[in-house]
Amino acid sequence: MTKKTVKPYEDSGDKKTQVGRMFDNIAGKYDLLNRVLSMGVDQIWRRNVTRRLKDLKPQRVLDVATGTADLAIMIQEKLSCQEVIGVDISQKMLDVGHKKIERKGLEGHVRLEWGDSENLQFPDNSFDAATVAFGVRNFGDLQLGIQEIYRILKPGAKLVVLEFSRPRLPVFKQLYDFYFSTILPNVGRWTSKDPKAYRYLYESVRAFPDYERFIDVLEDNGFSQTNFLPQTLGICCIYEGIK
Repeated sequence: MTKKTVKPYEDSGDKKTQVGRMFDNIAGKYDLLNRVLSMGVDQIWRRNVTRRLKDLKPQRVLDVATGTADLAIMIQEKLSCQEVIGVDISQKMLDVGHKKIERKGLEGHVRLEWGDSENLQFPDNSFDAATVAFGVRNFGDLQLGIQEIYRILKPGAKLVVLEFSRPRLPVFKQLYDFYFSTILPNVGRWTSKDPKAYRYLYESVRAFPDYERFIDVLEDNGFSQTNFLPQTLGICCIYEGIK
C-alpha cells in the first residue's frame, strides 16, 4: 500500500506548493516559535551539524531548504567558508534570512536564492558539502530531492541532514507524542496566523522514514559511509553520507 502524502492543507495543490505557501504564512514568527517551542535546543542541534563538517574544511556549501538561514549563517561563522549558498521555496522565509545576513555583515559570504530541492540550478559536482535542517520531510519527492543533492556534490563531498525523528524510549516517546500532537499545535494556533502549519509538523514527522529507513534512502541514491546520530533522546537525528 502506498503511504498517503502528508500535506499542510486539504486543498488539491501539490505538496511542494502547499509547503511554500505554509512557510510564507509563518515566516514572520518562525524563528521566535522555534526558540520557544524547542527551548533553544534547535540551535544546539545546528551547531552539532556544523561540527560534522569541520574536518572536511568545505569551501563551498549548499544549504537546502535553508528557511531563514540559521544554519547557513552558522556554517559560515564557524567554518569561514569561501561561500555558503542557501536555497528555499519560500521567498518570505528568505526575506527574513536576508535581513539576518545584512545585520551580521555576511553579504559577501552567505548568499540566499529561491530554489527547488528537486531541481537545483547548479552544475554537477560543484559543492564540497550540503546540508538540510528540518527540510527533507517537506520535499515533494524525497527520492528526487536526495538525487539532486547527490548530483551537485563533488566526489568525496558530504551531506549532513538534521531532521525530526520519533523517540524510541517508551516513556519519553509518549511525552513527545503528547507535546507534538497537543501542545505544539495549540501554541501554533494562539501565536500564528496559520495554525495548520503546526499540525502539519506533527503529521509530517510521523510520516517521515526516520533512523535506518532514511539511511536506506541515502544509500539507494548513491551515498556511502552513511550514519545517523540521535539528538536529545531521539527528538531528531543527524544523518550523514558521502558521495
